[in-house]
Amino acid sequence: MSRVICLFPLALTLVTGSKLCPHHCLCYGNSELVDCRARGFMHIPHGIPHRTWLLDLSENKLSLLRSSTFTGIWTLRILLLQNSGIQVLQSQALSSLSFLEKLDLSHNDLHSLTQDFSYGLTALKDLLLAHNSLERLETRSFAHLESLEKLDLSHNHIRVIQCGAFHGLTSLKQLNLAWNQLPMLHSGVLTMQQRLSVLLLGHNNISSIDTEAFTPLQSLSLLGLEANQLGNLKFKTFLNLQTASTHLQLSENPWVCDCELHRVFSKILHVRRLHIDDYWNITCHLPPLLAGASLPLMDSQLCIAETATVLVITATVMVTVVAAIVMAERNRRKKKLNLGKQGNEPETGHNR
Repeated sequence: MSRVICLFPLALTLVTGSKLCPHHCLCYGNSELVDCRARGFMHIPHGIPHRTWLLDLSENKLSLLRSSTFTGIWTLRILLLQNSGIQVLQSQALSSLSFLEKLDLSHNDLHSLTQDFSYGLTALKDLLLAHNSLERLETRSFAHLESLEKLDLSHNHIRVIQCGAFHGLTSLKQLNLAWNQLPMLHSGVLTMQQRLSVLLLGHNNISSIDTEAFTPLQSLSLLGLEANQLGNLKFKTFLNLQTASTHLQLSENPWVCDCELHRVFSKILHVRRLHIDDYWNITCHLPPLLAGASLPLMDSQLCIAETATVLVITATVMVTVVAAIVMAERNRRKKKLNLGKQGNEPETGHNR
């Protein structure tokens, strides 16, 4: 976008409503920048110059993008379609945009992506799909995005990510899946993302994470897991992150505060390459007596209380066992004594 900022002040030519510019649009810099924003268009306007590299169609009423809609605009680098009421992308609607680097489809009403959605978009680096109605990510939808570095899927309704949905994204550096409805994170979902540095998963419904889920992420510097449904953690899940330095965000989860949770967090805090940014904001949800209490302030007491409970139970068991042994010994002696008395009683009748 830096090129946009530089070109606008230098643009000496403003062309409107001519053969060089679509009707009702504004064209700048010899029609390289075409502004059709908020013009009430219900379809892509005709006459977009072939040399256009930035096309702004945001805030219109498009609802549908037909197949091969942008054929002929082969120089397009930036396409802005946000907040345009788009519900459906037909098969290969964007396939002719082989030089496109940024695509903004945020704030629309997309419920699904076709399996060939990414076909032809081999140069795309930045894809914004935030604030749509996506519920699942299919295996092939992103298959051709080999150059993609940023993918924003936040604020959707995503519950299911098919295994292999991200396999083609080998250049991905930032993945935003925050504010969705993911129930858990399986291993195998992120297998080809060795360059991924930022993974945002906050504000989902994640209650469990497979131990190997983050293992392939060798460059991860930020992992956001705040505001999910995590009650406990496995230390190995984070130990498997073989990175130079990773910052974790884990607050606003319904943590079950016990000695085991204290041990897990203590181990994480002692790993030099792992940093819990919001550790002092982590609070207990269960047990009820600790609801709202700060985990960092309670952690040592959790194990003391648990140890005390174990000692009380152990002592109670030992007292019970000792009491049982003493009682058994008394009964044995009493029985022996009774048998002795019976053996010493004189025989009556015979001795006379």
